[in-house]
Amino acid sequence: MALNPKITDWRGKRVWLVGGSTGIGASLAKALAREGARLALSARSEAGLREVASGMDGALVEPLDVTQADAFAPALARITAAWGGVDLVVLNAGTYEPVRAWELDAARARRIIDVNLMGVINGVAAVVPTLLTQGCGAIVIVGSVSGYRGLPKALVYGASKSALINFAETLWVDLAPRGIGVHLVSPGFVATPLTAQNEFAMPGLITADQAAQEIMRGLAKGQFEIHFPKGFTRWLKLLEWLPYPLYFRAVRRMTGL
Repeated sequence: MALNPKITDWRGKRVWLVGGSTGIGASLAKALAREGARLALSARSEAGLREVASGMDGALVEPLDVTQADAFAPALARITAAWGGVDLVVLNAGTYEPVRAWELDAARARRIIDVNLMGVINGVAAVVPTLLTQGCGAIVIVGSVSGYRGLPKALVYGASKSALINFAETLWVDLAPRGIGVHLVSPGFVATPLTAQNEFAMPGLITADQAAQEIMRGLAKGQFEIHFPKGFTRWLKLLEWLPYPLYFRAVRRMTGL
């Protein structure tokens, strides 16, 4: 069932992609450009953004740090001045550090949450007024299946992504009646510089290009949650229904931790 307007024709669509210098963001930017979308790319690394934007006709580069709430409004103003509006905002910036309970440090946790959760909230707070004024448009929030339930080594990362799930759900409830789409992307394991830190076997591992195609398919169907790869994410969704004794036993057996 489509819970958002379907996006099937990308020609001329104005897309602001935040977190577009590496990984899923870079692959998604290239996929969108191939389909004719107009791109504005943001991330902290200007050099990385310019590398991704090379060969894209008219792509805008707007470096910013998502943890700086006041960085979004000036960038959005420049983008809308150039385009006259924006059709889709993809909030993909994120960070990951494996953390176990005995490694927990408040300052380290705050850094992760500032990027993964507050970075999205900062972006949404900046763009919603523009989308409401337009009366159309959509927001894509990139979360993670780590937000479904507690998993080893995701003590802080998983908490930040779990908060994003709740945030996206509530955002949809508020914005859908006003004609604004809200999409939640829940990737499993995707080969990126972040997951390269993992020292364990990652079931269902896919490439960033495959992830980008999954997102494109989900947007074309108007899905609220776009989760992938299905063989892995559907299994995790089943685990959500288990009572705690069975769930904890399954996690220990699955991870060996």
